[in-house]
Parts: sequence; structure tokens; C-alpha cells
Amino acid sequence: MTNPPPLLAEDRPEYERLLAEALRDRTVLTALRAPGALTTDQLRIRALRDADAIAAAATTEYTHYTRLRETLRTTPPPPPDAEPTAPGLLTQLRSANGGAGLFPVLTVLTPILAWTAALALLLIGYLLRAANPDLTLARTLVTAGWVALAAGVAAMAIGIIGLVLTAIRDGGGAAPAGTDPELAAELADARREWRTALRDRGLLPYLHTHLPAVPADAPSDAPDFTSPGYTSPDFTSPGTVPTADYTSPDFTSPGTVPTPAPDFTAPGYTSPAFTSPDDVT
Repeated sequence: MTNPPPLLAEDRPEYERLLAEALRDRTVLTALRAPGALTTDQLRIRALRDADAIAAAATTEYTHYTRLRETLRTTPPPPPDAEPTAPGLLTQLRSANGGAGLFPVLTVLTPILAWTAALALLLIGYLLRAANPDLTLARTLVTAGWVALAAGVAAMAIGIIGLVLTAIRDGGGAAPAGTDPELAAELADARREWRTALRDRGLLPYLHTHLPAVPADAPSDAPDFTSPGYTSPDFTSPGTVPTADYTSPDFTSPGTVPTPAPDFTAPGYTSPAFTSPDDVT
């Protein structure tokens, strides 16, 4: 398309959010750390200035998205008495003349009738049992009363489950007035496709063209211990650490200190005046 549509003002905030996500991309953050690269603010200002040129990379998806959005806005609302698109269980069981159907009537009347019958049967049965404990009719009425009470509880539980399922179904399939649920779902898919195309084909390529190229195998700050070419540093054991050429002083033990020996042949030498053991006092 030679003349792509400009980015509408209502889509500018979405473009800015996508730009913020693209600036946090891993490859962009790596390129921003390169020497001489632009700062994040400088890159954001340039991308905002060239928004129309960047959005042109997703022209096909954007045209489809805006067309669906305009169609959804111009769709007239359904008449007030129209049936919902996905009628619930109560609506499906409604009678032909517009009144309540069989299911709502049974949901309301069955517990009331069952509990009324249970109260009457239990009251009569226990009164008869008090009057004559051996009376078979009294035991039968009491048993029938408890069965009616259980039937009323079961009917109430079934009615509550039906109402909950109806509320969930109607709430999940309900759409705002004037919208078609199928068209709304198609619009959500078109918006998602436009966002993906704008990010992958527009924003990321634009940011990389204004940043230094970073090779795929660029070394990181931390060593990659799992890479095939990694070798550990050549550390040596403590016993092989080279030491200085040091010699210890020539010390000798005290027992080897040389002492002068007496010269028994010297002219002035006199022997000690030893006495015999008997002369020792």
C-alpha cells in the first residue's frame, strides 16, 4: 500500500504501551549498553516522532482492525424485546405464550408442596404413634413424611443448580447493548494481530536500526561456564607455588655449642683437690 493510513489519536496510547514493551526487550537492552548508543529517552522520542512510519509496517492488520471497530460502533442495538444471543436455560424453557415455563414453575412449587405434605404427614404420623405405638398407619405416615421432606430438599437443590448455571451462561455470553458477540470476538483477534505485527515488524526493527549492532555471540560480562570452549584458569596446588631463594640461618642446637676442653698438660694446670669419700663432711 503506497499511502498507508496514519495512526489514529485513539490508538496512540496503545502505540506508546507497545513502545515501552519493545524498549524492555532483551536484545534492545543489550544494544543500549553498547558504547556510543542512544539513551532510552532519546530512542523513545525518536520512535514517537516517527510513529506513522513505524505503524506503516502493520498497515494490513491495522486497516482490518479499524474497519471492524467502526463496524461494531455503527451496528444498531437490538430491539428491547429481542431474545438474547445466547439464551439461558430459563429462557429456553419459557412457554410459547410468553409466560413462565415448566421448569421455573416446578423449581418454585415442588419444594413448597413437598415440605407442606411432609409437615402434615409427620404431624399426623407422630400423633397416631403417640396414641398407639403399634399402629401400622402411624409408621407409614411418618415414613412418607420423611420421604416428602427429602424430595423437597432435592427439588430445591436442583432449582438452585439450574439458576446458577443459567447465571453463568448468561453472564459469560452477554455482550454490551448494540454489540454483536461474534463481531466483538473478531475485533479482539484483529487487535491482537495488529499489536503483534506492530511490535515484530515495526517497533523492534526500527529500534535496532538506531542502535549499534550486537552480534549474537557477543561475550557477556559473566563467563559462560557451560560453553564448549571454556577452560578453567591454570591454578597450581599450594605445594607448587614458587618461593624465594631463602636459606635459614646456620643455627645449632644448644647441645652442640663447642666448649673449650681443659689442657691437662699445661704448665699452670693443677688438679682439683679431691678427697676420699671418708673425708667428706
